[in-house]
This record gives sequence, structure tokens and C-alpha cells, in this order.
Amino acid sequence: MRRVMTHNTRRRMALLYAASAVLAVSAAAAALCFGSVPITPTALFGSADSVQFRIFALVRIPRMLASLCAGGALAAAGVIIQNVLHNPLAGPGIIGVNSGALFMTVLCAAVLPQLSMLLPLAAFAGALAAMLLVYAAAQRSGASAYTIVLAGIAVSAFISAGTDTIAVLYPDTLAGGLSFRTGSLSGITMRALVPAALLIAAAIAAALMLHNQLDILSLGDETAQSLGLSVRLMRFVFLFLASLLAGSAVSFAGLMGFVGLIIPHAVRMLAGHQSLHVLSLSVLWGAAFVAICDTAARTLFAPHEIPVGIILAFTGGPFFIYLLFKRRGHAPHD
Repeated sequence: MRRVMTHNTRRRMALLYAASAVLAVSAAAAALCFGSVPITPTALFGSADSVQFRIFALVRIPRMLASLCAGGALAAAGVIIQNVLHNPLAGPGIIGVNSGALFMTVLCAAVLPQLSMLLPLAAFAGALAAMLLVYAAAQRSGASAYTIVLAGIAVSAFISAGTDTIAVLYPDTLAGGLSFRTGSLSGITMRALVPAALLIAAAIAAALMLHNQLDILSLGDETAQSLGLSVRLMRFVFLFLASLLAGSAVSFAGLMGFVGLIIPHAVRMLAGHQSLHVLSLSVLWGAAFVAICDTAARTLFAPHEIPVGIILAFTGGPFFIYLLFKRRGHAPHD
């Protein structure tokens, strides 16, 4: 009986992986073809001087790749943060990581505008600093899981005030400020994307290799220590990876909320809680989700375009409220 169940589980997971891969590829294809100007992939093989070729090669391909990278990075960061903090309501946008990344991105653009290649590293530094600040504040106060969320909101508000101050003093640092604050992939170039994409790929690979440690860490500090895991070291390593993922995404996509919250929950409903599967599928689902939302942002009001972060907020806000009501009975005094 056990062997049959194991076989059925493996078969179900294989089908889930296949369906997820098809979803991601389909979302990428739709991002290439749909927009204010419908284009078929055959345009890539046409004349290099044609308008369709230029749009496809210089606009659609970088934007599609950017949506996949941002979605996969934020979803993976959400999985890591939720497991490390033992908090299903945690995510890059809720506990201050995204705000910290945005602050350092704006600060770097204001102080070193000629060194755009440093933006991913600056965003990572800001994300890590915000994460450690929230976690230290929560630990010092003996905080519950929900208080970590409240600490993140407070830290985010403080950091956002700093971002606003820089934006006022250096108004050119946020080109298209509203779009960057709400999350937008408009005008993305391969030059801006490649450094961040390399960091994202490295961080995802590292997280997948450490999936066993992430599973153990998610059991709680006492259990993890009893199993021989260095809790403080591994917690820092995973927070480091989550900050690198979220910071890199923010450096070229701006603030995209709810991706790191929605996708891990949706994946766990179908794939269970094993970190290897949750991480892998979350990367695929997150990439597909942002690509679909970005395509919708470009096509719903064509020829006008709205930032993709607005579409994500309309989708993620109700889901977050649903999670709050769903968990209300589990920890009423947190």
C-alpha cells in the first residue's frame, strides 16, 4: 500500500511539474506576442530594420525575461522568509525587505548615478539590512509571528520616509517614480537585467541545494538544534539569500507586492510542504504569475499601460485578507 501511494505521489508531482513548466512557457509566449502592438515570434527572423523586429528583440524579450526573473525571485524569497520566520503571513513586501531594497537603490542612484551596475548590489544590501532590523526588533521584544509583521510594517514606513526624502532632494533618481514604486517593467533593458538575473540564478540555486536545511529550520529552533543544525548560522544564510533575491528583483522591477505571499501558499495547497518542491514550483508559478500580470497591464487599457504592481495589488490584497480571516482562529492573541 505504501509503495502504491509513493508511486501515485511521484506521478502527481511529475504532472504538477509538467503543468507548471507549460504554464510558465505559455505565459512567456503570451508576454512576447501580446501588447499594444500584436507580434508573432516569426518577427524575430525578419528584417533587422523592421519595426516589429525591433519591438520584439529590444522591448518584448527583455521585458519577458525581466518578468520571469522578478516573479521567480520574489516567490522564492517568500518561501524562504515564511519558513525561516515560521510565519505564513511574511513576505518580502510585508516585512520591509522591498522597502529597504528600494531605499538603497534610490540612494545609490542619487550618489553614484554613473555606476548603474551597482544597483543590484545596493538593493541587496538594503533588503538585508531591513530584514535583519525587523528580525532583531522582533527577537528583542519576544515577539510572536504576527508581531514580526507589525514590526515590518513599522520599519517599512520609516524606510519609505527616507526614500521620499531622497526623491525630493534628488528628483531625477526615480525616473517614472510612480511606476517604480508600484512595480513596473516598462523600459527594461538587458544591461539593467543581466547583473540582477545572475544574482537571482545563483541565489535560487543555493536555496535549492540547501532545501534539507530549510526543512529542518522550519520545524522550529529547538527541534532544529536537536537535529544538529546550527540555527543562527542557517537562519542568517537563508535571510541572506532571501534578501539577495528580493533586492535583485527590486533593482530593476521596483516594488512588486504580494508575489512572495500568494505564490508559496498556492503551491503548498497542491504540493505539500517539502521545501524542494515548494521552492521549485514557486519559482515557476511566480515567473508565470508576474508575466501574465505584466501582459495584462500592457493589454487591458492599450494603447495605455498601467504598472504591473497595480495588477498584483488588486490580486494580492483580497488574498491577504482571506489569509488573515483564515488564520484568525489559530492565534487570536498574537
